[in-house]
Amino acid sequence: MLACNVGKTDKIIRLIIGIVIIGLGYFFHSWLGIIGIVPILTAVFGRCGLYYPLKINTTTKTEGK
Repeated sequence: MLACNVGKTDKIIRLIIGIVIIGLGYFFHSWLGIIGIVPILTAVFGRCGLYYPLKINTTTKTEGK
């Protein structure tokens, strides 16, 4: 199983960005707003697929457990 690699601050930023993207998609009547689901899902599940090959981990030692 893949370990969590998205920390608390990273999760908050991803949630805000996701909500903004969805809101902009709704405001401009564009289906591209659905892309906002990606950062929201990575925040909810605590895993970012791009972070694994780049060896990035924003969690603290106690968060990832």
